[in-house]
Amino acid sequence: MIRKLIIISVMLFSATGTAVAQALPDFTVLADQEGAAVVNISVTQAMATEDQAEAMPYPGIPEGPLGEFFRRFGIPMPGVPGPNGGEPPASSAPQSLGSGFLISSDGYVLTNAHVVRGGDEVIVKLSDKREFKAKLIGADARTDVALLKIDATGLPKITVGDPNQLKVGEWVVAIGSPFGLENTMTAGIVSAKGRALPQENFVPFIQTDVAINPGNSGGPLFNLKGEVIGINSQIYSRTGGYMGLSFAIPIDVAIDVANQLKETGKVTRGWLGIGIQELTKELAESFGMKNTNGALVASVEEGSPAEKGGLQVGDVITQFNGKPINSSSDLPRIVAATPPGKTAPVTVLRKGANRTLNIALGEMPTEQTAASAPANGSGKTETNRLGLVLRELTPQQKKELGKNGLLVLDAQGSAAQAGIRRGDVILGMNNSQVQNLDQFNKQLGALASGKTVALLVQRGASTLYVPIKIGK
Repeated sequence: MIRKLIIISVMLFSATGTAVAQALPDFTVLADQEGAAVVNISVTQAMATEDQAEAMPYPGIPEGPLGEFFRRFGIPMPGVPGPNGGEPPASSAPQSLGSGFLISSDGYVLTNAHVVRGGDEVIVKLSDKREFKAKLIGADARTDVALLKIDATGLPKITVGDPNQLKVGEWVVAIGSPFGLENTMTAGIVSAKGRALPQENFVPFIQTDVAINPGNSGGPLFNLKGEVIGINSQIYSRTGGYMGLSFAIPIDVAIDVANQLKETGKVTRGWLGIGIQELTKELAESFGMKNTNGALVASVEEGSPAEKGGLQVGDVITQFNGKPINSSSDLPRIVAATPPGKTAPVTVLRKGANRTLNIALGEMPTEQTAASAPANGSGKTETNRLGLVLRELTPQQKKELGKNGLLVLDAQGSAAQAGIRRGDVILGMNNSQVQNLDQFNKQLGALASGKTVALLVQRGASTLYVPIKIGK
């Protein structure tokens, strides 16, 4: 007990002896005024779908910190123990639980797309215990936003805030239904802004340490003014429960999606038709850049707006439509937010020189097809100074690929350490496309030892630049 008192004294007084304690925020008014606009959502399906079966405990995701990344957190009910700890009755329909909130007094509700995905019946339960069967107006998987409508009027609604005014360290509050416990409030702070997550290219997530658990999915994130600044969507967890890393969709992104779903039933986005990757220090050095700002173009789809506008593999996009591209994750969001058909100026660094291209954006297709990878072949050449054994593609492989390339038959030394492996196809070196093996070896032989070279590699349907330092 004495030890605890000493710790409290240190926390309350600075080195000069002046008191530094501050009162915590009072969340009671926010709970009273805003809790009524938060709803509980239950989804019933006639039978379990593959999506539900994979929702928990996330089969197929590899182990380790990266493999544990970002579990979505509705509560899928198939296989979840019943009230007495046993399996649910065989006759019961599969269900899932989540949260949502009213954005209009006439019954429009925002939630996560994954909460209502595959549902045959969606029930919205208000804080006053009234229940309504909801109509799904539309859902957008890319942002994980869904818009529902219930037949009611005079309902309480949230106030939309401005997530751009959020500051790291600011207090925020979540209200939702963790584990089905309706109108549960938890509090924390903003941990980071504009967070880019794996496979989530269109949302600059708000990261918080607010306690979020299964069932909170789709619920609102409030600032201390009582304004909604985000939709709680994902958590990082090793257990499926809260571990201090929670992520919310900024409300301005969600409202834009909701407005499009309400008006047209779908979301349209600008589209370039390129594959990009992050610029590492080594790649920047190989392109003669002094910093790593920008998005490196690793592939350009045939017939795409990017190809028609003159973008090339190896270009580094530094500005799009007047907005700086500091990281590769900036580009998809900015392009997607640009209306299809608009001609946007695109500033690129190409072979050490800046140039501006004017590109008319297309509309992002629902699904994009990719060319199939070439098959492995036979025959060998000598191991080059990167540790690669290469062979030219056969005429049939070149026809299937649509371009020249060199097939990797073996990778050793620097190339293997950089991640090059058998079956990869080398398409280019730095800013030059591969023509044939002799041209590639001649170009490689002219480079000084210790220099970093960037190889454009195709693996499966994807292309990326791989930096390799040339040995002595």
